[in-house]
Amino acid sequence: MLSRYFSWGIFGVVLMVLALIHYARRQPSAYWLYLIIFLGPLGALIYLAIEGVPEFFDPGAFRFLDRARRVREVEANIQHNPSAGNYEELGLLRLDKGDWAGARACFDKALAQRTDSLDPFYRRGLAEIELADFVAARADLERVVAADPGYDFQRAAGLLAYASFKTGDPERAQRLFEQVLRTSTLTETQLNYAEFLYETGHREEAKRQALRIKEKGPHMPGFQRRRERKLFRRNSSLLRKL
Repeated sequence: MLSRYFSWGIFGVVLMVLALIHYARRQPSAYWLYLIIFLGPLGALIYLAIEGVPEFFDPGAFRFLDRARRVREVEANIQHNPSAGNYEELGLLRLDKGDWAGARACFDKALAQRTDSLDPFYRRGLAEIELADFVAARADLERVVAADPGYDFQRAAGLLAYASFKTGDPERAQRLFEQVLRTSTLTETQLNYAEFLYETGHREEAKRQALRIKEKGPHMPGFQRRRERKLFRRNSSLLRKL
């Protein structure tokens, strides 16, 4: 077995390292990890060809490079001009990076200066959902949805339904989910509703909803499937429970 790893020389080692780093960051299906480990560099090459190379054609593949540069610029600007606008932009950049606590802190500072825009309330709500602070998220999202029920292609309303469920208001959650899903096709909202159905004892409805989400995958563009990979993993976990 060791010969499988070393027969490719340093090139094989590099392939293995790249594949494992990519796998750790993206966390696709577990069978890829077995392929990399048991086939060695050949498995790593197959993995990178199928999972790694297509990302170069994703419109947002190299956005992280521009984001890092822009974060440094905005942080420097804030030292001289700690305006609400600068804090909002930094909050958006941190949201994009997945720094939920940092994003929330930025929107707190922006909203301490002005409250005439819905977007910072909405973006802070997104961070609060990720931080599992559903009480705070519900308050922010309530404000957004009351002013604009269709905000961000109804994602705000879908997340308000989820936050209502998580704060012990299943009746409100049910009404909101049903209302939003009449027209919304967001995988996130569909999955949150499936989990809501499961948690409230409607297992057959939850299973049907989860299966509909699973069936979406093969019909999506590759870059969209990669962006929604975490949602599909959550959905697979729910299906195993069901």
